[in-house]
Amino acid sequence: MHEQARAELEAKQTEVRAQMEQLSRPIQDQGSISFGKRVGDGTSMAVDRLTAVSAHDNLQGLLDDIATALAAVEDGSYGRCRVCGEEIPEGRLEARPWATTCVRHG
Repeated sequence: MHEQARAELEAKQTEVRAQMEQLSRPIQDQGSISFGKRVGDGTSMAVDRLTAVSAHDNLQGLLDDIATALAAVEDGSYGRCRVCGEEIPEGRLEARPWATTCVRHG
């Protein structure tokens, strides 16, 4: 089970890093950004950028969770809640292999 979990976590880690890299790429052809009284291209670009920054932050949090789960695989505590020590239900680990807490503490 732990080897399968490790493989799933590493695959998800690779996927998340690729998504973060894509979000970090410079936006091409930004041109002159201006902010007027009406919603225009500049405002739209700013909103897009803020959305990308928020998505990047969320992905970074997910990467941190994956790293914590991988560390738990290494130290043998994977599958146990890091708060109460109870076993994490199999369904939760199938849905979120990076879960390190039970539902009650998550």
